[in-house]
Amino acid sequence: MFNYFTLVPICSLIALGFALSLVFKILRSDEGTEKMKEIAAAVRLGSGAYLRRQYRASGIFFAIVFILLLFLALKGYLVMFVPFAFLTGGLFSGLAGFCGMNIATSSSARTANACLSSLNAGLRLAFSSGAVMGFIVVGLGLLDLSVWFYSLDWYYSNNPIPQGMDKITIITSTMLTFGMGASFQALFARVGGGIFTKAADVGADLVGKVEIGIPEDDPRNPAVIADNVGDNVGDVAGMGADLYESYVGSIVATGALGVAAGLGVNGVTVPMVMAAVGIIASIFGMAFVRTGEKATQESLLMALRKGIFFAAGLVAVVSYIMIKTILGVEYVGVAWAVISGLIAGLLIGLCTEYFTSAHYTPTKKIAGAAITGPATLMIEGLSVGMFSTAFPMIIISGAIIASFSFAGGFQNLSLGLYGIGISAVGMLSTLGITLATDAYGPVADNAGGNAEMAGLDPKVRERTDALDSLGNTTAATGKGFAIGSAALTALALIAAYKEKIILEGGSMVLDLMDPLVLVGVFIGVMMPYVFSSLTMSAVGRAGSEVVVEVRRQFKEIPGLMEGTGKPDYERCVDIVTTSALKEMRIPAVLAMVTPVAVGLLLGVNSVGGLLIGATGSGFVLAIMMANSGGAWDNAKKYIEAGQQGGKGSPAHKAAVVGDTVGDPFKDTSGPSINILIKLMSMVSIVFAAFVLQNTLIH
Repeated sequence: MFNYFTLVPICSLIALGFALSLVFKILRSDEGTEKMKEIAAAVRLGSGAYLRRQYRASGIFFAIVFILLLFLALKGYLVMFVPFAFLTGGLFSGLAGFCGMNIATSSSARTANACLSSLNAGLRLAFSSGAVMGFIVVGLGLLDLSVWFYSLDWYYSNNPIPQGMDKITIITSTMLTFGMGASFQALFARVGGGIFTKAADVGADLVGKVEIGIPEDDPRNPAVIADNVGDNVGDVAGMGADLYESYVGSIVATGALGVAAGLGVNGVTVPMVMAAVGIIASIFGMAFVRTGEKATQESLLMALRKGIFFAAGLVAVVSYIMIKTILGVEYVGVAWAVISGLIAGLLIGLCTEYFTSAHYTPTKKIAGAAITGPATLMIEGLSVGMFSTAFPMIIISGAIIASFSFAGGFQNLSLGLYGIGISAVGMLSTLGITLATDAYGPVADNAGGNAEMAGLDPKVRERTDALDSLGNTTAATGKGFAIGSAALTALALIAAYKEKIILEGGSMVLDLMDPLVLVGVFIGVMMPYVFSSLTMSAVGRAGSEVVVEVRRQFKEIPGLMEGTGKPDYERCVDIVTTSALKEMRIPAVLAMVTPVAVGLLLGVNSVGGLLIGATGSGFVLAIMMANSGGAWDNAKKYIEAGQQGGKGSPAHKAAVVGDTVGDPFKDTSGPSINILIKLMSMVSIVFAAFVLQNTLIH
């Protein structure tokens, strides 16, 4: 019989090879004039310098946690492989972000130069850059999972298995720790990168656009390079690390549930092979992304949709056949659970598009509210964001019930939970192309900045602005997609946590009449709000420093406003770098310490309540923040396109204020929440044995 698992490492190498071919194609493109090359080099240098400092800071944290996990392994609470799996998870997550950021910074000038010839050329090049990020994430994710699976399988086939455990259970438990390492790195990347990018953006916009009235990306603005650097470290490297951990987290959690459901190694094989199929489907989907020169916002969006819809359809068909073959005809309902996840992901994307695109009523209403000032614009934007949570919640709830039912959950609880996990894998299976539609946005944004600073023909800026505006919508769609998959993955992880407690000889009863469970729920509901408060205030403090610095330079540097003086770009980059690295530590520690502390003080039932509360409130808060931020941003661009008085009007200045508030909503706090809810679940699973044996409440 054919071993389907061999498809996993093969497809991971195909993904990496495809990404490499795209890199060669991009680097063969002309980077433009010497001025364009100089600007791109400055952004590349600043981005690389920040990431190196971020990795040094997170490396210290990883070393501390590694020592702690090693101590617990030596004491018998963990398998000895666990600390090393934690390190590789963080390493590959960081590597995915680093590779994606490097190609993004090498693509911005090339995209601007491509837009000299046509809009389609600019779209293809920027989208290829985003695809490099997407395929590196899925390629590295599956490669590392394959290495761990084969290595552990070989080791425990030739060495004694710990008493009371079986080989496949040990393998899935170890691989869950790999996911924890990826989550930690993603949290540092998302929080640190988000603080960096939005602090720079806030400083550049408030002084440049609102106070002085100069255009966006004007080379006279001292914060403009920091702003462009931030797009790459936050929206490319941070996002890549974020979705890397979502991807591997959903796969390993589902594999663990498959073992608990009695499916054995086949239960682990299915989600990994599904992810492998998704790679091939995404490569085919890439061929559909193209548009004509006279493209509208709608036709640009349709070009991206065609690729995603084709990939999703191909995964649905192949997964049905594959699951029927691997698990048997009696488990064909699991294939319908996959389709439930795919449909849910597409529907959430469409909902997000409706609430954030300037093509539809909600964002137009926000732009209309700008006529009467920032206050009414802020009220309308918050209202849109809050209302927008209803539809994704209904969609996710429907997907949970459908996938649970299709998999046979009402007859077999464990199979139903496996169905929920497999729907999350289905949603993320086309991540190669889905992430490409998200990651191309920062490239288009940087291309516009490069065109502005290099003084290119205005038609280039028009074309890059069209790509950038679409990028805002696809980025918001990508965030909704990531948050939706996080909710499903978190549910799978909570189920895996319960199975882990039972495996360790404990019991877990989530009775809401139990005050300990209820207290856990309350703490969990609170966590996303405290976490968001920490990250929002960090952006505010760092942004204030940038504002003061930009004002100082305009006041003290002779000829800066006239264009004869040269701004000190490096000073602004240094300010946001220092702030981001300092501010990202407390949220990371909070995410790790809280589930362990609750478990030791209140018991494992309270931890279950904590995870449920955090998942529910975190999902809604993250959707609200992402959609409000995306709508404010596109309302500003809608006005800049000539509506409500156009650039420089009072409505435009009000919209800039709204966008300034929305920036940390959509690019710092909102996206970080989905990592928080999964990371707390991962930490709970890894420390389950230690907490169970040392809790104060039995």
